[in-house]
Amino acid sequence: MKLPSLSPLTTETKAKIKLATLVVVVTLIVAVFMYYFTFTSVGYGNWMFVAVNIVLFSVFFLLSSFRKKLNRLPNSVYVAFIVALFAEMYGIPLTMYFFMGAFGYIKIFSLEFLLTQVMGQNAFYVVYHYYVFPASKFIIGFGILLVIFGWYQIFQAKGKLVKTGLYKYTRNPQYIGFLLITGGLNVQWLTLITTAIWPVLALLYWRLSKIEEKESESRYGEEFLEYKRSTPRFIPSLRRKTN
Repeated sequence: MKLPSLSPLTTETKAKIKLATLVVVVTLIVAVFMYYFTFTSVGYGNWMFVAVNIVLFSVFFLLSSFRKKLNRLPNSVYVAFIVALFAEMYGIPLTMYFFMGAFGYIKIFSLEFLLTQVMGQNAFYVVYHYYVFPASKFIIGFGILLVIFGWYQIFQAKGKLVKTGLYKYTRNPQYIGFLLITGGLNVQWLTLITTAIWPVLALLYWRLSKIEEKESESRYGEEFLEYKRSTPRFIPSLRRKTN
């Protein structure tokens, strides 16, 4: 009995399979990374651990655009955030020193630990370990995926306007990704310095997106204006606008 021959896959189907495979592989890699990404009892003054984490989390800003000078300030602030966070997490605990000197509180390693003064140390550690910490890792991991796949779509477009995939729901998925990475790190280890830096970073990315949109209007004309009318700048809408 002769089996019916299978029709060859179309180019479009092959592209979808390739993309689906890439999504699964990258998501699994990020999931494994976030599962094992945790604080270890290395103590303070461990500058090698500081350097490793700074390099690790600074890699993601390499996936953003560097073709114009206007991108450098937000990227520099992002790196400053990462440096300040891990320098205090594993280097010098400035937040703890501040609360010890100003209020006499001890073991306030980050701002979240102020809750120990309200709910007690044992209850705080339960909430932090089982709720806050896992939630922060999910936020960071989701942000990493947005940065990676946002960059991948821009790279694949080769100069054309991207309106599908992530860009179907928001015009700036990569910037949302950077804000989620830094926001998740803040949830995980909130310090005085990073608390001050994060709103500045959000403002810079918002300002940068407005400047880039002016350039896109000049480059793509009505095509971008139509896309702009139907797709939010940052926060995705549950219902897309239709013309």
